[in-house]
Amino acid sequence: MKRIGFIGLGTMGLPMARNLMQAGYPLNVYNRTAEKAKPLAELGARVASSPADAAKDADVVFTMLTADAAVEQVILGSNGVATGARHGTLVVDCSTVSPRTSQRIAAELAKLGIEMLDAPVTGSEPQAEQRQLTFMVGGKKEQFERCRPLFDAMGKAAFYMGPSGAGSYTKLANNAMAAINLVALAEAIVMAAKSGIDPNLFLQVVAGGGARSGMAEAKGPKVIARDFRPHFMTELMHKDLKLAKNLADELGLPTPALSVAKEMLQAAIAEGFGKEDLCAVVKCYERWAGVTVGG
Repeated sequence: MKRIGFIGLGTMGLPMARNLMQAGYPLNVYNRTAEKAKPLAELGARVASSPADAAKDADVVFTMLTADAAVEQVILGSNGVATGARHGTLVVDCSTVSPRTSQRIAAELAKLGIEMLDAPVTGSEPQAEQRQLTFMVGGKKEQFERCRPLFDAMGKAAFYMGPSGAGSYTKLANNAMAAINLVALAEAIVMAAKSGIDPNLFLQVVAGGGARSGMAEAKGPKVIARDFRPHFMTELMHKDLKLAKNLADELGLPTPALSVAKEMLQAAIAEGFGKEDLCAVVKCYERWAGVTVGG
């Protein structure tokens, strides 16, 4: 592959793009706020003037954006990727979006001879920086294999989940489970603290039994340290849960635990914690309990 395009240099996109460069791939990079491209420009990336320019001469174009509308605009909009990519280019969208959006964009690109994978990731900023992401991928199997070396440069694993949209379906189910685990952690750790239990010891107990979870391991120490700097903002997880709830409704699937998690994150946003890390939901429980965990 002679050149990679990368669009969206936020919390996740910047370290992902940096890892591709460190693996030896030359990059065209684009971000709506051009300032965010400077660290990559200093490493030798070419800063593009538009999504179309980022796609010019690129074999593969990655997008890592915040919402469905942004993905559609960047790929299919005026001066978007589709207007700059050549026949045979592969577009890989790592954003968390509706599976319907993934399938619709893939169908439009196919008319132009442009391939697409939906390839959202598990993990947040630390995992992106440490190349510990897991990719869940939908699209054509041969395009997944074509892209595997690039996934390897950014993460620890990549799974082919099925046809177009399968990656996005997997991501919404994964994030629903993650949010439910997060709310369970917040509820339980506040219960322990209110009872006079040392929260550090509580996390050690949890780590040794059936209640252990990635959320307890990643977010428990942040709660105790009162570190609510965003690795994954509350408002972004809430956006994902709305997509997951819409999917559940389409499937006719009752999801009471998902509904509770979604409402708890909405409560955290209403309290002003939307821009903080999603573990800030614990502060709602702390206010109700009249206790602070750690600190």
